[in-house]
Amino acid sequence: MLALDAGAYASRWRHRHPGEKALLSLGLLVVTVALPPWPGALFCGVAALALLLGPARVGARIVWRVVRIPLGFILAGAVPLLVAVGGDPWLALDPAGLRPAAELVGRAIAALLCLVLFAATTPLADVVPRLHRLGVPPAVTEIAGIVYRLLFQLLESVRVVREAQAIRLGFRTWRTTYRSLAGQGAAIFVRAFDRARRLEQGLAARGYDGELRVQVAAQPVSRAFVAATLVLLAGIVALTLLVVRA
Repeated sequence: MLALDAGAYASRWRHRHPGEKALLSLGLLVVTVALPPWPGALFCGVAALALLLGPARVGARIVWRVVRIPLGFILAGAVPLLVAVGGDPWLALDPAGLRPAAELVGRAIAALLCLVLFAATTPLADVVPRLHRLGVPPAVTEIAGIVYRLLFQLLESVRVVREAQAIRLGFRTWRTTYRSLAGQGAAIFVRAFDRARRLEQGLAARGYDGELRVQVAAQPVSRAFVAATLVLLAGIVALTLLVVRA
C-alpha cells in the first residue's frame, strides 16, 4: 500500500465526512493562495502540519514520505530565480532573486501541506462514490476508481518481476541492467493488458450497463467541525492582516 493510502486509512479522521475535510483543506489552500506569502502561507502551512500530526494523527514518517518527492520539485523550481544568466560572469548568483524564491518555496510548501491534509485523511474510496452528487459523470468516476485499483496490481507486478530479475543477476552490470529494464517494461505491459481484458470480461458477464453502483456508508456532517474550520480560516486571515499592517 502507498504511504498516502496507509495514512488515510489509519488516520483518526478516517470516518469523518469527506466534505468536512474538503472544506478545511481547500479553505486553507485558498487562503494560502490569496494571502501574502509572509506571513499568510506560513500560518496556513503550520496549521495544516499541526492538524496532520495532531488531531488527524497521521504519522510524521508518513507525512515525510508523501511530501519528500514534491518537495524536491519545489526546490528545483526555485533554483532559476536565484541565478542570473547573460551578465559578467555569464552565470552568477542573483541576490534579488532570494526573496521571490523564498516566497515561492514557502507558498508552494504550504499549499502542498494543505492538499496532503485532505489526501492523507480521506481514502479515495470515500470520495469517488460521492462525486456523483456533485454532477461528475459516472464514466469519469468509474475510470478513476478502476485506475486506482489497477495501480496497486501494477506496482505488485513491478515488485515481482524485479525480484525475479535480481535473483537471476539481471542487474549485475550496466548491460544486463538495461536488458532487465526493457524486459521488465514488456512483462508489465503484457500483464496490465491481460488484467484489463479480464476485468472487461468480468464486468460484461455481470451485466455492466455503464454504471457501477456501490453502497456508501452514511457519515453525518459535524456542525462543530465546520464551525471550527470557519473560525480557523477567519483567524488566519485576521492575524495575517494584523501582521502585514503592523
